[in-house]
Amino acid sequence: MTKYIKQEMVDLSGKGEEKVYYRIQTQRNIGFKELTEYIERHNNLMNRGLVKNVVDHVVDAMAELIGDGYSVTIDGLGTFKASLGLEKDKEMDTFDNDETKRNARSLRLKGINYRADKVFVREANKHCKLERAGESRLHHSPYSKEERLKLALQYLEKNGAMRVADYMELTGLSRTKATLELKEFRQDTSTGITFVGRRSTIVYVKITETNT
Repeated sequence: MTKYIKQEMVDLSGKGEEKVYYRIQTQRNIGFKELTEYIERHNNLMNRGLVKNVVDHVVDAMAELIGDGYSVTIDGLGTFKASLGLEKDKEMDTFDNDETKRNARSLRLKGINYRADKVFVREANKHCKLERAGESRLHHSPYSKEERLKLALQYLEKNGAMRVADYMELTGLSRTKATLELKEFRQDTSTGITFVGRRSTIVYVKITETNT
């Protein structure tokens, strides 16, 4: 049986509505060696060496073609195409500024997007016999939002700076909720909280004359 979990969603709207989605509980990962053995057991005409040789050639060809700007479709499996991102420590460009910040050297292929073929999804669904495995809830803070803000200000008064991880420990919020709430605090100057740094180096501090 395939087990599924009822998972609580993060409330990105801020309305306090409890929403859920359902996800498959992954038993474990099947590696390529085990996959070739599985194919060999279920197909007398193919052995592990042949499967590995074919897959290696397919992967090499796809990497070259996708790197050259093509999307690649394998019938019954799906379509693969490149996804671009910025090099480390590069800032995102905008359309509002006349000066272009980014060029080809600032960008890199950061991943491969995959869209499953409907046939593949239907075939997988034929083997999917679902059984409920339980629920997974998000971390809920025992404090109100106003109390969490007070805790944050007290922490900053004592320590000078605060990371997201510190706020998580203070309030009991999940990382996602803690990050969103701190972003909300820093956007509202009346909270007395701002931030310094950027990306992974961001820390939160109290608003003073020097950082206003």
